[in-house]
Amino acid sequence: MTKKSLRVGLIGYNFMGKAHSNAWRQAPRFFDLPADVTLHTLCGRSAGAVQAAARTLGWENAVTDWRQVVADPDIDIVDICTPNDSHCEIAIEAARHGKAILCEKPLGMDVAQCEEMVAAVKKARVVNMVCHNYRRIPAIALAKAMIERGDIGERIYHFRARYAQDWIADPTFPLVWRLQSKIAGSGTHGDIDAHIIDLGRYLVGDIREVCGLMETFVKERPLLAEAGSGLAAKAATKMGKVTVDDAVSWIGRFRNGAIANLEATRFAQGRKNHITLEINGSQGSLYFDFEDMNRLKFYSANDPADVRGFRDILVTEAQHPFAGSWWPPGHIIGYEHTFVNTFADFIRAVVGGKSVQPTFADGLENEKVLAAVSASARTRSWVKV
Repeated sequence: MTKKSLRVGLIGYNFMGKAHSNAWRQAPRFFDLPADVTLHTLCGRSAGAVQAAARTLGWENAVTDWRQVVADPDIDIVDICTPNDSHCEIAIEAARHGKAILCEKPLGMDVAQCEEMVAAVKKARVVNMVCHNYRRIPAIALAKAMIERGDIGERIYHFRARYAQDWIADPTFPLVWRLQSKIAGSGTHGDIDAHIIDLGRYLVGDIREVCGLMETFVKERPLLAEAGSGLAAKAATKMGKVTVDDAVSWIGRFRNGAIANLEATRFAQGRKNHITLEINGSQGSLYFDFEDMNRLKFYSANDPADVRGFRDILVTEAQHPFAGSWWPPGHIIGYEHTFVNTFADFIRAVVGGKSVQPTFADGLENEKVLAAVSASARTRSWVKV
């Protein structure tokens, strides 16, 4: 019997567009899914560039108007990989046309936009998901299972997380869209702090209150020069104001009483995509480092005293989350596989008409935390989420 084929329309084709294109292509090849996937239409603003990307990434069609994608009756899924300021409008129109929707994070520009998006998908009763791919790192999914079965105790004391990059540490780096609040909403906070906020909510629970600080180290940057069909790599001498944060650090309390301590920065020289997590419970601890993403470190206070210490779990066995769909034990996976794992779960949900986390509602809850930290930094006070 021939499987149903889900036809996807992807809006955006740069970094995330490439990652998503690969995931749509690979998911049915490595996971036993109830549907195949057709890479139907790729959308981007520049006709020449999107046509070239479609050929490279394997899409059947290329268009320049996202409205054409969401209104196309042949498309089942709309995948949004655009800059943050367009997420809300595209998602609401896609929901109105009955499409299942996958949207890159952060979900929207602010809480109000996220609430509109949640209302739209609820009204349309369409499957929806925010692409927080780090939830589906096998080691993170294993940590979730271990916490739920009480391996580190019934009570969680601490969640510590750091997400560090250095790609804008050079003050001559130009004023790209991620450094402009009217397009990005926020800077490091919404870009990478959103990921570790989501992981905190996933692993420990919802957050009750926060106290944070934010800093913009480089206040002005060279403007990008317009050239041809896009932005030139060479920056003009004219300067523009940076209107987002470069770094954020905050503490807080989860609703279950655990203490949160999170830091995100794009000014950590030498750190390219450095994510570390540590969770301390009443009977043990878990530690994860994305630069060694196939391993999870586990300490159990219940081990005999003479052998007590952090054990190293290589999360590549068939019984580990997602690992059984990939390679033999010990054959590690990488960044791109986190998207494939995510999309496999999303495809199952679309075929079954079921909810799949993180939903748009999760994106809204994450945005509430982002907003509370921003408000705290402005007012220099504790803020409830």
